Amino acid sequence: MNKVNSRNKKSGQGKGGGRPKIALDATQIALIEKLSPLLTTAQLADALGISRSTFFRILDKNEEVLKLYKKGQSQIVASAATNLVKQSRKGNVTASIFILKTRGGWKEDQSDAPITSDNIIEVVDATKPD
Repeated sequence: MNKVNSRNKKSGQGKGGGRPKIALDATQIALIEKLSPLLTTAQLADALGISRSTFFRILDKNEEVLKLYKKGQSQIVASAATNLVKQSRKGNVTASIFILKTRGGWKEDQSDAPITSDNIIEVVDATKPD
């Protein structure tokens, strides 16, 4: 047996050596769903006591954890969007402009564009019921 093989045998290389696999328990999985709307991935990983790269590996390999993480993320986005629309309906011009830019395709550089039936927006008082 040569020196390389004897060193590998002593170190356990090739015999399942290396870092142990990290498995999340039910409490940690529930924590991901609860905290994912509020924390960054780095903060979530810290809360779980793992590295950020390990957290991403878990998301890649565990579909249940990924589903719960995405569910939490979508809850915060939906909540923020709902609040934004409420603000717009109350007359908050900044909120209205943000919605127009991000969802309506509106751009400020169109101010010099000729007025045509294609770019006229009817303004509706959304605070009063029809």
